[in-house]
Amino acid sequence: MSRLVLGIDEAGRGPALGAMVIAAVALDPAAAARARRAGVADSKSFGAGAEAHEKRLALYEVVRANAAWIAIDVCDVEVVDAYVARGALNELERERATAFIRAAPACRRIIADGRKLFRPMCAEFPHLEARDRAESYHVAVAAASICAKVRRDELFACIAARYAEEFGLVAGGGYVNAATRAFARAYVRRHGVLPPEARHSWPWQGVRTGKRPQPRA
Repeated sequence: MSRLVLGIDEAGRGPALGAMVIAAVALDPAAAARARRAGVADSKSFGAGAEAHEKRLALYEVVRANAAWIAIDVCDVEVVDAYVARGALNELERERATAFIRAAPACRRIIADGRKLFRPMCAEFPHLEARDRAESYHVAVAAASICAKVRRDELFACIAARYAEEFGLVAGGGYVNAATRAFARAYVRRHGVLPPEARHSWPWQGVRTGKRPQPRA
C-alpha cells in the first residue's frame, strides 16, 4: 500500500494582475519529516518581499530534493477570466486538482486546501480530505503552497521587469491594493487599455477602459 500523501494548494487566486498557480506535492512519511525539519510551512507565513521569496525559494529546493512527485500548473489570465465570467473559478481549481490526482502516483491520502472548494471531489476520490488552512496542518500541502507561491512570484517578477523601464517599480504583487491600482492607472493613461496581464473580471475601480490588448511578443 502506498505511503504517499498528496497535498494540493494554490497561489494567486486573489490578485488582479497575473496568473493563478496550482501545485501538488507527494511526500512519503520520511520525506515529510525532513521537509518539516527544514522549515517547510505555509508559504504565507514567510511574509512578502525579496527576503521572503529567498526563504521560499530555498525551501522549494528542499521540496524538490525530497518529494516523490511534484506538479505545477499555471492558469493564465485569459483562463481565469473565462471561468470567472461564468462564476466557475472553483470549478477551474477542481479541474486542475483532478488532473493532478489522476497523473500522480498512487497515494494513501489526498489533502486539498479549501473545505468548501474541494469537498465536491470527495465523491470521486474517497481518500481526499478537503480542509481549510490545510497548509498549516499538513506538510505536503505546505510544500505545495511553497511550490505554487515561488512560481507565482517568478511570474510576477517577469511582469514587473517587463514594465520597469516604462513605469518604474511595479509593486503590490498584483493584488488589489494601492500600488497595483497606481500601475494600472498609469498604464491606462498611456495606452488607453489595461495591460495584457490584468484580469478583466476583477473590479478595477474606474481604471478599466477599452478591450484587452494582445500579449506582447
